[in-house]
Amino acid sequence: MGKTANPMPLVFFGHGTPMNTLWQNDYTKAWSKIGAEMPRPKAIVVISAHWFTRGTWVTGQGNPETIYDFGGFTGLESVVYPAPGDPSLAGRLQTMLAPTKVGLDEAEWGFDHSTCSVLIHAFPEADIPVVQISIDGTKTAGFHYELAKLLAPLRDESILIAGSGNVVHNLRTWIRNQGQAGAYEWADRFEAKVKESLESGDDAALVNYETLTPDARLSVPTPEHYLPLVYLAALRRPGEPIKFPVEGVDGGSVSMLTFQIG
Repeated sequence: MGKTANPMPLVFFGHGTPMNTLWQNDYTKAWSKIGAEMPRPKAIVVISAHWFTRGTWVTGQGNPETIYDFGGFTGLESVVYPAPGDPSLAGRLQTMLAPTKVGLDEAEWGFDHSTCSVLIHAFPEADIPVVQISIDGTKTAGFHYELAKLLAPLRDESILIAGSGNVVHNLRTWIRNQGQAGAYEWADRFEAKVKESLESGDDAALVNYETLTPDARLSVPTPEHYLPLVYLAALRRPGEPIKFPVEGVDGGSVSMLTFQIG
C-alpha cells in the first residue's frame, strides 16, 4: 500500500501522574477531545515509557491485562482498560522492525500506566485493538529514531501510532498535587526548547536532546519518558502541521506537553 493523502495522525501524550487515569481535568479533557476528533483508528500502536526493557518487545496477547506498574496512588487498583490486543499486528511488527530482533510477550506484560491513563480518556469504549512496543534501554536515541521510520506504512492503514511519556520527567523534584503552579525554570526552558524544535522540524536537535539545552540533565535524568517523542518525530512527513493541545509543567518538573501531528 502506498502513501495516502491523509495519513493517520500521530499523537504524543504527556501522561503525568497515574491519578490522571481517574481525574477529569484540563489534561484529560484535551485527551478526550483528541480521540473524539480524529478518524477512528483500526488499531493503536503505543510506544510506552513504562515498558523500558533490554531488547525490543511487543505485546502479543489477545486480551492483555492492565498492569499496575506504580505504587502509592489509591483508587487505581481496580481500574481496568479492557481493550483487546492484536496478535496478528504484533507478529507483523516483528517483521516490519527487522533486522532488529523483536520479542513477542504473550504472558508477562499488558497495558501499563503509559497506555491506560491516556487511552481511557481518548478512547473510553476500549473497543480498538492496542499493541505496545517497548523501549530498548540499551540503545541510543538515534537507534530509536531510525527504528521508528520502519513503522511509517501503518499510518496509511488507519493505524494510530502514539507515544506516551513526558518531555520533562524528574520525579526527585516533583511536588505532588502542586499542579502547574511554580514550575522550575529549567523545566520550563527545556519544554519550550523541545516545542520550538518540534515546530521547526529540527529532528537532529530532538534526537541529540542531551545537548539541546544546559537543562537537559535535570529535565531528562533517565531517557524512557522522553524517547517516545523521538519515535513520532521520525514518523512526521514533510509539511505536516503540528499542534499542542496541552502545554505546561505539572508539580514543578513533569511536562504535560501533548502534541498531535497531522
